[in-house]
Amino acid sequence: MPEPIHFSHANSFPASSYRKLFAALAPEFEVGYIETLGHDPRYPVSDGWPHLVQQTLDYITLHYREPVIGVGHSLGGFLTFLSAVARPELFKAIVLLDSPIFGRRMSTLLYLSKRLGIIEHVTPGRGARARRNDWPDLPSAMQHFAEKALFRALDPDCLCDYVTYGTVEHNGRRRLLFQSDIEYQIYCGLPHDFPRHNGRLQVPAGFIGGRRSNVIYRSDLRHMRQNLGMVLQSFDGSHLFPLEKPQATADAIRLMLTRLRNS
Repeated sequence: MPEPIHFSHANSFPASSYRKLFAALAPEFEVGYIETLGHDPRYPVSDGWPHLVQQTLDYITLHYREPVIGVGHSLGGFLTFLSAVARPELFKAIVLLDSPIFGRRMSTLLYLSKRLGIIEHVTPGRGARARRNDWPDLPSAMQHFAEKALFRALDPDCLCDYVTYGTVEHNGRRRLLFQSDIEYQIYCGLPHDFPRHNGRLQVPAGFIGGRRSNVIYRSDLRHMRQNLGMVLQSFDGSHLFPLEKPQATADAIRLMLTRLRNS
């Protein structure tokens, strides 16, 4: 029987954008997921994301018969970490994909940015508000994203899945499935108190970081290793490496799980 993986997606990238990664993890793993985090009104987005953590925990409790391997990218990795801290009995292990658990330096910066009302300038929140979310048809949406610098390195199949499953038909046009106001709220609610969880993680945990990622700092790597006991692994890619190299990412996840089992 394949082992269950519960996967949590990055902000604004619905889980079906990762279909090629999920396929690459078969047959030894069966992947489950919430398609669009933050869009269920029962779990509204708020500062620190407590309801998104609860949404993750409720889904895992309802949909799996055994502890899962939690895997998350960016937003999803943060939620996976917070969920494992809250309910360790639900997890065999966790693997965070370019989701650095911040130490005191970055946490303090986030806290002050919120108090000063400039958090949207510290996170990508400002860009979320300005994002285009409507196109005449699917080919127009595909062309739009293919020309964006952020998406040029994406695997062609992942880009196709993002546009196909990340947009929906609305009044004869194509509209983003992931609402930009929710994306904005998620960015602005980025937790600023990760250090309070030091020493509380009770499940094997690994971090895979992109070598060209723009969100990883040495102080956070040191924090994860020294205060959380996480196994660190690097990957040749940017912050979006799971969508740039899905097969290689699946191989990196397998390697990390082997390292966690043997550590």
